[in-house]
This record gives sequence, C-alpha cells and structure tokens, in this order.
Amino acid sequence: MKLPALRLRPCAPLWLLALVCLPSLGLGAEPAKSAPSPRPGLIVIEDRGGVSAQPYYDELGLPPLRASGAPSTGGAAKSTAPVVPVEAVGLPVRSTLLSPGVVEARPLQAPGLPPFFLVGDDARSRAWLQQRAGALRQLRAAGLVVNVESPQALQELRALAPGLVLSPASGDDLARRLGLRHYPALLTATGIEQ
Repeated sequence: MKLPALRLRPCAPLWLLALVCLPSLGLGAEPAKSAPSPRPGLIVIEDRGGVSAQPYYDELGLPPLRASGAPSTGGAAKSTAPVVPVEAVGLPVRSTLLSPGVVEARPLQAPGLPPFFLVGDDARSRAWLQQRAGALRQLRAAGLVVNVESPQALQELRALAPGLVLSPASGDDLARRLGLRHYPALLTATGIEQ
C-alpha cells in the first residue's frame, strides 16, 4: 500500500520558527521568563499526616492566620461581639413530635444503618445515658440530642457520657419516618429499643 506524500506548506518564515523553537530546545538565546500561572493544575490531596497543606492555602491569597487560628485583621479594630460556638447558633433544639417516655422495642430492617441514639435534656434521658454509656461506646453509637435549650445543658449531657458524640438535632423527621413518639431510644440496623 502506498502512502500519500505529505505536502508541507511554509506557514511562517524560517527565522520565526527558529526564534520560537530554538530557545525551547536550549540551543539558542535564553528563553523569556514567563509569568507563573495563576493556578497550578489539578492537585489531589490526601491527608496522611505528612505534608503541610499551607502552600495550597497560600496560593488562594487568604490573609495569614494568627496563632489563635483566626484570620489576621491586619490591625483593624477588634470586634467586641462575643464569640459564639457554631453549634450554639442552632440552639435551642425542640422536637415537637418527641417527648421523654417509654419506647416499645421493635424490629427494624435497615442494613448498613450505623447505631445511633436519641436523648433529650431531661431526667429520664440523663439516667438512661449514664446507664447505657458503656454499651453505647462499644457500639460506637452517635447521639442526637433532640430537645435541648442551651450550650450549657448540652455540655452537661456530654459530661455524663465521655467518649460519645452528642450532637443537637431535631428528631421530628425521624419521628415521622419511624413512627417514634418518645425517647431515649437506641436505633440499630436491626431494631429500635430503649
């Protein structure tokens, strides 16, 4: 099989090609320094604890961090507003469809559901939490505090069960979907119990 001959048409004068190609080959004059690109190509970061991500933050042009971790204000006047923990912004949490009471044990078919529990800021929940804390830790269950008024009350509940995660969240959607009316309750992939 015979291949067709390639025709090359001169697109630019030979001196222009030499000017462009020779520096890149290192054969001619020193190439002009180009400005750094504003962003590097795609960089995938996986945190294995070995390399600082600071160069990537520097690339974003953010203000430097102070020792406290907050961005530097650059000498601007400091705010006198109190610092409120982020989670306190969502308080109080009131789940209108749930109240403290007796939960009838029943099976649940939810394969893959991680164990979690519902509690509130009340005497029944506090006693249940203290009594079941060890078992909840063994299950690695996460806690949703479905009725709590203040950050202090939330902190007191956390102090009753060190090592457990307790997060404020409304339980109304869960109550509707699972037919729950009361808490404290433990929910696993196989059942609901108190």
